[in-house]
Amino acid sequence: MFNALIVDKDTEGKSIASIQKIDESRLPEGDVTVAVAHSTVNYKDGLCLSPNGGGLVRAWPHVPGIDFAGTVETSKDPRYKPGDEVVLTGWRVGEVHWGGYAQKARVKADWLVPLPKGLTTRQAMAVGTAGFTSMLAVMALEDHGLKPGTGPVLVTGAAGGVGSVAVALLSALGHEVAAVTGRPDQADYLKRLGATQIVAREELNETVKRPLETESWAGCIDAVGGAMLARILGQMKYGASVASVGLAGGASLPATVIPFLLRGVNLLGIDSVMQPFENRLRAWERIAHDLPLAKLEAMIQPATLADLPGLGSAILQGGVKGRVVVDVNA
Repeated sequence: MFNALIVDKDTEGKSIASIQKIDESRLPEGDVTVAVAHSTVNYKDGLCLSPNGGGLVRAWPHVPGIDFAGTVETSKDPRYKPGDEVVLTGWRVGEVHWGGYAQKARVKADWLVPLPKGLTTRQAMAVGTAGFTSMLAVMALEDHGLKPGTGPVLVTGAAGGVGSVAVALLSALGHEVAAVTGRPDQADYLKRLGATQIVAREELNETVKRPLETESWAGCIDAVGGAMLARILGQMKYGASVASVGLAGGASLPATVIPFLLRGVNLLGIDSVMQPFENRLRAWERIAHDLPLAKLEAMIQPATLADLPGLGSAILQGGVKGRVVVDVNA
């Protein structure tokens, strides 16, 4: 028997979350059974914990948790053996498939990545989907020509999970970082992560009539979308790129094509869910090499399974700073 956070529906159809002791026979089919050590809380986890599963959960009862790290207990796949430490992000685990908010998980071997050398399971979950997405965004910007010394890189939603890791990564790679936040009390936190400039959200969260403004940013990692992204596109330097990683500010994009046509601006979509294995390995190896672990440590907010319903609600309201690391055995 092991503990799992089970989300189910009550007699009125409302979702309720509770920690239950369950048997391994309830785990879904899969090649590899993992003793989970740590998980985390992403925006998507907040949706899955919300009423009706945020439109993401397909079947009930359900175990959320889109990320986990732990140790292989049993494996039918030759790539993994008992004792191997592994990480999982994406593949709709925690949404369609049972996830990491439990002390055990059973998944397809194709969904796993070996834990990178130099990282603990705790550190890997401080990274999680949010940090993995940040690394993919940095790599995409680099692939499209971003180099240190070409000007500041803008990070929106900078105090959140994706933003915090993005600020630390970009700073460590030698970039000036302009961090956008709607929480003035987070300025010192962002500067400790490496931000050289704090931009108030109010300066960017409304569109203007002019499709082009002063060329300000050499690159951007945007977790907000909506009107803010539309505004930022008109402020990018010639040939610069924006990596779009989220939609906390809405899915609509009230923009014109003028920045693309007159300044050669690139809008890059970043998907972390279905990334092929080779890209995942490359990103995790870069994380282990490039992300300052002391700064990663400064982002961590520890939690237990019992804390998750409250944290799920808080992250949807923008009330979670940095990265939550869930010790599922605490």
